[in-house]
Amino acid sequence: MKNIITLLLFACCTCMFAQPATEKSFTVEVTNNWKKEKTDEPIVTCLRNLETGFHIQSATVWDGDKEIPSQLDDLTGNRRPDELAFVANIPANGSKNFRVVLSAEKSDRSYDPRVYAQMMVSDKNGKHVKIKALTIPGTSNIYNQLHHHGPAFESELVAYRLYFDQKQTIDAYGKFNKGLEIEESQFYPTDEQLARGFGDDVLRVSGSCGVGTLKGWNGTKALHVEPVAARTERILAYGPVRTVVEVEANDWQCQGSELNMINRYTLYAGHRDLLVETFFEKPLAQEVFCTGVQDVKGSVSYSDHEGLIGCWGTDWPVNDTIKYAKETVGLATCIPARYVIEEVKDKPNYLYTIGAPGETYIRYYTTFTSMKETFGYKTPEAWFEHIKAWKEELEHPVQITLRE
Repeated sequence: MKNIITLLLFACCTCMFAQPATEKSFTVEVTNNWKKEKTDEPIVTCLRNLETGFHIQSATVWDGDKEIPSQLDDLTGNRRPDELAFVANIPANGSKNFRVVLSAEKSDRSYDPRVYAQMMVSDKNGKHVKIKALTIPGTSNIYNQLHHHGPAFESELVAYRLYFDQKQTIDAYGKFNKGLEIEESQFYPTDEQLARGFGDDVLRVSGSCGVGTLKGWNGTKALHVEPVAARTERILAYGPVRTVVEVEANDWQCQGSELNMINRYTLYAGHRDLLVETFFEKPLAQEVFCTGVQDVKGSVSYSDHEGLIGCWGTDWPVNDTIKYAKETVGLATCIPARYVIEEVKDKPNYLYTIGAPGETYIRYYTTFTSMKETFGYKTPEAWFEHIKAWKEELEHPVQITLRE
């Protein structure tokens, strides 16, 4: 009898130890070696090569004993989270530790969103139906079938949209007050919403590069992304702390090359600036691209001649000059010097030509302000001082270290 009891106890212990792990925790140490505090600093942890022994279904992030909003994002479409993202304030010349708990269990927890994204197609009755992704042949035109002409996304400070056509332009929606508006206004506020203080489209981009759009370059002017075999736009992440939106162009005939290119746009909570990443299927040769900012009518510009370009100008945002008033905006794009070839100008844009021979990746930032903002910038001088400080902050990223 004693032997039987011993065997049963052994069997129970074996089963207990054989149970697969359902949680994994680790510490994320974030160090800010810069002289200024980082506010709403994006903290991103790559999960692709993290060994957990289970399929990650949920995560929590803890600042001491307080849980803070976070999100798991599948950026590759394999239904597995690739990254964990959150934002936090990091003191000047200091560091903070965050505890992350990954779990195999699904969670129904939710957080108040600080960002929002939407893409909608209009049916034959004019009803707008939400969609997550859309692919069309390069010879097709769906620009007018998509509400607000492509995906729109926002933080509390600003909103952007991407045109679903050969221009692939980044356009801007300015706000009077901080908050999320696009779900209700759908980028086109009604008179009643405008009376309540909603923002609106503040930039008529026409054929320009708008706010930091990547374009081709023919030696004298910016070129749209055409011809292509197929074009796709999709929303990869809706929030609550960041939106991630992509534009994919397949078989782009560019300067004698056939390029497969994905432009990814990431907007974080608390940010007006937009991270622009471009991925190429194969290493680049000597192809030359360009980006910068639109030359808004009557604008003044600023350049540090090392990758930062900005402007400040006033123009009507749409063709309707009766109902709508002129809008004053500041635009800026900041490109790492390693990509910069030359500072150039064509008729609608202030630009830098850029390239990355032998590489498959280009990364830069773009941003804007509207003078209507109660929380923004009111003069070109104030805007240009802001973008100089913005570049300095971008050049001092935090260091992220994972510890078991």
